[in-house]
Amino acid sequence: MGIDLIFRIAAIGILVSVLNAVLNKSGRDEQAMMTTLAGLIVVLLLVVKEIVNLFNTIKTMFNF
Repeated sequence: MGIDLIFRIAAIGILVSVLNAVLNKSGRDEQAMMTTLAGLIVVLLLVVKEIVNLFNTIKTMFNF
């Protein structure tokens, strides 16, 4: 699960980076910024989901 998450985050980072470069080169700076922000939000959602899963596992272990 951990390696899979790292690869997904890396893929999102690469995609956002390429889109950002293309949009910046074509003079679409605002769209480039929005793309970067969207990528960041997606990565944060992935990480938060994993943190929730971790806390649920801990709750189950300690019978909370």
